[in-house]
Order: sequence, then C-alpha cells, then structure tokens
Amino acid sequence: MDTSFFLAWIKEAATAVQAERDHLTQLDAAIGDADHGANLDRGFAAVRQALADTPPETPGAVLVQAGSALIRKVGGASGPLYGTAFRQMGRALGDAPEITPAGLVTALEAAQEGVQKLGGAAEGDKTLVDAFAPAVRALAQAVQDGAKLEDALETATTAAEEGARATVPLQARKGRASYLGPRSVGHEDPGAASTALIFAALRRAAGQA
Repeated sequence: MDTSFFLAWIKEAATAVQAERDHLTQLDAAIGDADHGANLDRGFAAVRQALADTPPETPGAVLVQAGSALIRKVGGASGPLYGTAFRQMGRALGDAPEITPAGLVTALEAAQEGVQKLGGAAEGDKTLVDAFAPAVRALAQAVQDGAKLEDALETATTAAEEGARATVPLQARKGRASYLGPRSVGHEDPGAASTALIFAALRRAAGQA
C-alpha cells in the first residue's frame, strides 16, 4: 500500500460520507446535535482540498494531513476524534513509502488507542469505538491468518457494520447522547455508523489497488 492507496481511501471515504450525509444527520438528530453528517462532510471536503493544495509524499503524510484538516474544520466531538485517529495512524506509519498489511493493523491499533484515550470511551459505551474496536480486531486476526488484504478488510468492514448495529439497544455512557439516559436506547450511534462507512471505504480502496 503506497501513497496513492491512502489517497484513494480518503477519496472513497469523502464520497461515502457525502452520500450518507443526511442519514448520519438523522441518526444524530435522535441522540445528538443533528450535525454529524454535515460536519463530517464538510471535514472530508476540507481534507481533500488540503491534500490537493499540498500533495503528500508518503502514506503517513496523507493521514497526518487528513487528521489535521479534520481537527481544524469539524466541530463537536467527531473532528477531534477522527482527526486524532488519522494523525495517530500517520505517525505510526512514519516515513515508510509502502505499508504492509501488518503495518496497517499496527497503525489502526494506534488510532484506536488515541481515540479511546481522548474520548475515554470503551466498547459498550455507544460510541464510534463500538465499530472501530471490533473492526481492528477482525482485521488483525485476518492478517495474522494470512488472508489477502481485500478479504481481510471485508472482514473488518463486516465487523464494523455489526458493531454499529449493535449500538442500537445500548444506553449511551459517553458523549452528548449520555445526557439522554434511557432515551438513548433504540438508536444507532452516528459515530459508529460513520466509522463503518470509513472502513468500507478502506475496503474499496483495496479493491482498486
């Protein structure tokens, strides 16, 4: 996986977020500020512009620039959380011109650690961690088992989607949704839903490689 692969991931993620913008906002309207889709769409548009203005030379640089743009442009919790995730990934990748599947796993594990440290959330708290953590575990296991990258990412995407759906019966314990108490039950967490979109975008980028 070289620089073009990670640029393709960002493009796919931006396209997916734009397409699902209204759905993400509807999810957030139920238990948040009704701005998750709009904020994330604006953020990924800013990411694409930043990458066009200053073309990165390495995979790590792609992700650090993406994370920095998200932090600058996205309000609420999602900007700092996704921005941290991408920046932590980029830092884990360093200056390497090409990334192995094992290297991708290590970077995603660093991203998850950064997100959980920043937000203080664990699995079961009804946050994006409920999609992110199972996806990373599934990817790590698939790579360890010797699966092809695209197949491993398919497994990870399925885990993220299942994790997002599994937030529906949960009561939120972190974030704005936690203020609703029992009223947060019965709704899919918007952050978990967007995390699943981003993993699906990563899978599609692998299919193009």
